[in-house]
Amino acid sequence: MADGLLVEKRDETGTLRMRRMRKAGNIPAVLYGHGKDPVHLKISNRVVEKMVLAGQYVVSLEGAVKETALIKDVQWDAFGSNVMHIDFLAVDADEKVEVTVSIEFKGEAPGVNMGGVVHHVENEVTVAAPANNVPDNIIVNIDGLNLGDSISAGDLELPSGSVLVSDAQQTLVNCVEPSESAAGEEDDAAGEEQSSEPEVIGAKNEEENEDS
Repeated sequence: MADGLLVEKRDETGTLRMRRMRKAGNIPAVLYGHGKDPVHLKISNRVVEKMVLAGQYVVSLEGAVKETALIKDVQWDAFGSNVMHIDFLAVDADEKVEVTVSIEFKGEAPGVNMGGVVHHVENEVTVAAPANNVPDNIIVNIDGLNLGDSISAGDLELPSGSVLVSDAQQTLVNCVEPSESAAGEEDDAAGEEQSSEPEVIGAKNEEENEDS
């Protein structure tokens, strides 16, 4: 769990006041959970940027409130570059929370020397972990990945107390013949052409939750 995150209570609501707050260098936030009324907070933009870049999931709130909290939702501007609002969910330190954790691939696959190509299929998995022991990432070593081999979510070595939520059969990485890799990319491209206009995940309308 990350170091303490200093928060202040706020009374401001409404679109114009939220805009002024952001221009002053603060981000609006709300703390939910434990059967209590929501608490309206504000946090320094510099602290928020550091928190988001570090990929933190659970934080210890300090200052106006003292709670262990899960970062439940982060709302971005239309360009996906600036944080507009954060939702926190109060949790107990030993309570299990469901989070999506990034995968970090390390090592060199022997299959490459056999003419294969390493294909990263998934870059994250969902796990349930104690709030005080949520992993920052999960390491996948591909030093034993030969041509034709693959590593699935069920093969992961999870931190103590963590349980896999993603499908155990989901392939994370494989090493295949170049022709197979190219064919897969062509299929993906064809699927993208047939799909409708993609939704920008994480980038939400500034007006959403402006009154929160």
